[in-house]
Amino acid sequence: MQTENLNTDRTETRVVLGVDIGGTSAKFGLVDREGCCLSGGSIPTGAGRPPAAFFEDLCAAARRLLEGRESLLAGVGIGAANANFYTGTIERSPNLGWEYVDVRAEIGKHLDVPVAVTNDANAAALGEMLFGAARGMRDFIVITLGTGLGSGIVANGSMVYGADGFAGEIGHTIVDPAGRVCACGRRGCLETYCSATGLCRTVQELICDTVLESELRSSSYRDLTARKVSEAAGRGDPLALAAFESCGDTLGLKLADAVAHLGPEAVILCGGMAAAGELILRPTKRSLEKHLFPIYRGKVKVLPSGLGETNTAVLGAGALIWNALGEA
Repeated sequence: MQTENLNTDRTETRVVLGVDIGGTSAKFGLVDREGCCLSGGSIPTGAGRPPAAFFEDLCAAARRLLEGRESLLAGVGIGAANANFYTGTIERSPNLGWEYVDVRAEIGKHLDVPVAVTNDANAAALGEMLFGAARGMRDFIVITLGTGLGSGIVANGSMVYGADGFAGEIGHTIVDPAGRVCACGRRGCLETYCSATGLCRTVQELICDTVLESELRSSSYRDLTARKVSEAAGRGDPLALAAFESCGDTLGLKLADAVAHLGPEAVILCGGMAAAGELILRPTKRSLEKHLFPIYRGKVKVLPSGLGETNTAVLGAGALIWNALGEA
C-alpha cells in the first residue's frame, strides 16, 4: 500500500495524533501543541485480530479526521500496555492477543510521519508534564489506577525508561509475598490491592471477614465495579469507605518506598479509580506521610490529574510524540 505523506509544504497548524490502545477499543484524537484535543474518535481493537488490519483502520481514521481541516500531521504518539519506547514495539500484550508488533513499521505502511510508542502510564506522565498537574516539575511520579496499576516516572526532567524500555513497574512491586495472585503470575503485587480490580477484591474480603453494614453485600463479585464501590462510599457506606481506606493505606506504604528511591516533588494519581477524588487521595496522603523516611516528610505532594477525566490517555499519547519531536 502506498504511504501517504501528510507533511507537505503547506502552512497549516501542526497537530499530532494521540492514540490510546486498549483491550477492546482504541481512542484517538488530534492534539495541538497547547494540549487541546481538536477532534477524535475510537475504533475496536478486536483482540486476536491481525495487528496489520487494526493499524490500517487507525491510519484511515486519522486521514478522515484531517479532512477539511487546515492542519498538518506532525507525528503519531501511541500509548499501550507492554509498549517499548526504545524499540517502537508492543510485546506480549495479553489483552490484545499480540505477541510482537513493530508499531512504527505498521504505521509507516500508511503514514509518512514520525511515530513514538510507550506504555500508557509513561504517556500519562508526559501528558501531566506538558499539559497537566506536573507542568514546571522535573521530578514526579504518575500512578494510573485502572484495571491494573501503572506508573510513569520522570527524573530530572526526563522519562525513566531503564536499560530495556520497561522501567517503572511500581504496580508489580510486592506488598505481600504470600498475598493475592496477580495476572503476572506472582503473588502480592501492589496492583492486586490498589486498582479497580484490587478495590473490588478488598470489598469481597470485607464482606466475608467483617460485619460492616453495606449495600454492596447484595452484589455478586461479577457485578461489582469500582464505580459502584465509589458511589456507595459517597453515600457513606461503611464497608465501601473501609475498602478505600485499605487501598489508600497500602498505596501510601509502597509510594513511601518509591519516594525513598526517587525523591519526587509530587505523586499524581490518574485513571478511572482516581476519579473517586478524596476517597482515595486522603488515605493515600495520610499513609504516605506516615511511612516516609523522615527527611521527606511534608515535602511530597499527592495530587489529582490535571488533565481532567476525558481524553486523558489521548492527551498523554499526544504529549509523547510532541516530546519525541523535541517540541515539548
